[in-house]
Amino acid sequence: MPLTGTYLRILDEKQRVGLPKRLREDLGCLECNHLYIAPGTQKSLVLYSPEGFNCLSETLSSRGFPGGDQTYLRLFYSSAERVDLDNQGRFRIPDRLSTHALLDKEIYLLGVNDHVEIWDREHWDRYTRTFSPQFDQLSSPGNSWQIAG
Repeated sequence: MPLTGTYLRILDEKQRVGLPKRLREDLGCLECNHLYIAPGTQKSLVLYSPEGFNCLSETLSSRGFPGGDQTYLRLFYSSAERVDLDNQGRFRIPDRLSTHALLDKEIYLLGVNDHVEIWDREHWDRYTRTFSPQFDQLSSPGNSWQIAG
């Protein structure tokens, strides 16, 4: 089941955030006690179920990097971290990842197909103001993908 939706959340004083039940269900993690969080692109974070993180790892391993350059993999995996879910479905965002994503108090959790993205509210709002007017162009044949219709 693809992950979808946008959820506004508040980081508490311990950098914890609750993962909505719908996202836990769609991640297949109602019974999970941990997830994996890592740096994403454009100052975001990515959150994967254990199974999803394993699939991502297999994909990254199979890509092959020109000249054996492992820089991306080193940066990605050294920043990725397993985070435990408490009984209320909350997890703590590690400080270095919170800093990477410039997270303030208000954040968005976004369902993005096979993972959850975490964005600072102001940063996401600016992103959507910039790219929403280009929505039709982004799905045009000149791009690498197009929505079937």
